[in-house]
Amino acid sequence: MILFLTNLPLWQAGLILVGVPTLLAMIGPILIRHRVSLDQLATNNEVAGFKFATVGVLYAVLLAFAVIVVWEKFNDADRTVAEEAAAAATIYRLAGGIGAEAGAALRQELTNYLQEVIAEDWPAMANGRGSTKVRFALDNAYGALLTATPTDRRGSVLLAEVLHELDQVTEARRDRLVLASGVVPGIVWLVLFGGAILTVGFTFFFGTENLRAQTIMTGALSVLMFSGLLIIVAIDHPFAGSVKVGPEPLVLVLEDFAPISFP
Repeated sequence: MILFLTNLPLWQAGLILVGVPTLLAMIGPILIRHRVSLDQLATNNEVAGFKFATVGVLYAVLLAFAVIVVWEKFNDADRTVAEEAAAAATIYRLAGGIGAEAGAALRQELTNYLQEVIAEDWPAMANGRGSTKVRFALDNAYGALLTATPTDRRGSVLLAEVLHELDQVTEARRDRLVLASGVVPGIVWLVLFGGAILTVGFTFFFGTENLRAQTIMTGALSVLMFSGLLIIVAIDHPFAGSVKVGPEPLVLVLEDFAPISFP
């Protein structure tokens, strides 16, 4: 369900997550007032006010914590893609030092890998998965590298460094796939949505003479809380939806170095 909302256009997700709950929240006080008199509701104001303050603070802390966590993970995903691109660029630069034949083969397989990442991995990560084709392309890059047979210490050092950078590419892809599945556990989603409904519903126990003002205040509270939930939904899966990490750093590497593979 969360991934479905994430993959929707942002305005549609906002309509579902913010617009509909806010409309219901504003209708709530009106319906309650038709069934319960103002005098009865007003008797709750003093006691309910203290309890509402506690509930509101607890939920605000939880919501803020969730926003911070998913924002940090979103930044981690962005940094991971940049690190993968940097490692790939380093491999392109060093490949010529491990031998003409092995270096050319490695560049070719790395080009294939990056092309498969952009064409296959990114659409798959939008659904929280990875592409098998990309894994095979990465295996082929390792196979091309392992054909190198350095004859001196310089070649051995370069081979070790290129192998380390290829390991960095592998690690970055693994991190991407982990982050693509989402950060917030199901139990936290339950508490976040349940807490939002509870907090907004708590305002129905208050009674003010100006029903219009109470309705507007309830709507404003709903907009604020469910907008926070919209932020979490939008960036919880950093490679899906309208707000996502794109493959631009990898595309730039291909544009800068892939022609080397086709002299």
